Amino acid sequence: MYHYDPGTALEELSEEAVLPHPVHVRDMIVRSRLTPDQALELNRKFQDYLHAFGEAQNVVRPILEELAAAERK
Repeated sequence: MYHYDPGTALEELSEEAVLPHPVHVRDMIVRSRLTPDQALELNRKFQDYLHAFGEAQNVVRPILEELAAAERK
C-alpha cells in the first residue's frame, strides 16, 4: 500500500497506472524532511496535481456511470 511510501507509489504508478490519492501525496510531502524552498516548490507542483486529479475524476465519472447503468440492465 503506497499511502505513505513514495517509492511504492511510484512503483504502482509504473506498473498499474494508479494515481495516488492527493491526500496521500500531501501526507508524503508533510512527512518528508524538506527545506522551506523544497517544500514550497513541491507544494506548487502538488497544486497542479490536485487540479489534474480533479479533472480526471470529472472525465471518468460519466464513463463509469454509463458502464454501471449498462450492467444494471
